[in-house]
Amino acid sequence: MRAPRARDLPPCQGASLASDNIAPLMATRMATTLGEQSRLFLQDIRISHTLFALPFAYVGAVVAGAGHPSLPQLLWITVAMLGARTTAMAANRLLDREIDRLTPRTKNRPLASGRLRGEVMWAAAACGLVLLLVGAWELNPLCVKLLPIAAVGLLTYPLFKRFTWGAHLMLGAVDALAPLGAYVGVAAAVRLPALLLFLAVLLWVAGFDLPYALMDADADRSNRVHSFVVAFGEHATRRAALLFHAAATLLLALAGAAAGAGAWWYAVLPAGAALIAYEASELRSTNVLMMNDRIFKANMLFSLAVLAASAAGYLA
Repeated sequence: MRAPRARDLPPCQGASLASDNIAPLMATRMATTLGEQSRLFLQDIRISHTLFALPFAYVGAVVAGAGHPSLPQLLWITVAMLGARTTAMAANRLLDREIDRLTPRTKNRPLASGRLRGEVMWAAAACGLVLLLVGAWELNPLCVKLLPIAAVGLLTYPLFKRFTWGAHLMLGAVDALAPLGAYVGVAAAVRLPALLLFLAVLLWVAGFDLPYALMDADADRSNRVHSFVVAFGEHATRRAALLFHAAATLLLALAGAAAGAGAWWYAVLPAGAALIAYEASELRSTNVLMMNDRIFKANMLFSLAVLAASAAGYLA
């Protein structure tokens, strides 16, 4: 389900959306050298896509710091984000290994195909938790106290697709820990703006995870994987994606109001409207590969636009 299907936090793009496969000759043997294992590990967890979640983490920091989070705070938030995403992706690949093997789009992923050792993913999950702990420790005690809740979500969210289409929302909740955790890291408190940001990002991520699920609809039905499209059909999935993003946009505006941000913050409203209009056009497409590629890129730009609006709302 996923970035993104619920099985792939956060989304990935380009040709990888089609199959997550690499050249067939490369998919036939176990990597033997440290360099090969490292390369396959980075390919499987897509470390570069950590950048996708960072803008909203920084939005949480900007709001908590009234436009002036410190550089050390931003550094440790980044460290914690890197750890959290590494843990989540490693857990995802480990827990979904059998499902990935049965899904045409994902069967040649390094771990699912047997080219990457499972021990590498277990070590990555452990190292990610260490990074998350270090980041939380350096920020403030409240982050450390709340860390177990975040860790449980990061390690277990892939299981939800086995029971409920709400797995899309669970993925959104895990990604939404980014702005919530960053807010707590700066403010050492949980306040209304942080909760509104959490809900906004939850719906934002779930909103573009829904059309991503269209790519694996047949495989999900065969493998008894729960998703929105399996439960309600393609038409309802496309409409729900737009409704989720409309709600996310309104929640972002409310977060700015609750935080006392300036007028520039409300640039999120036209940005959200533009995103929804673009998605409405793309969601008419029958080419789900290209549709998801374009929707991902549009949402990446939207996250950067929200970050710019949040900074301008305090600094302009």
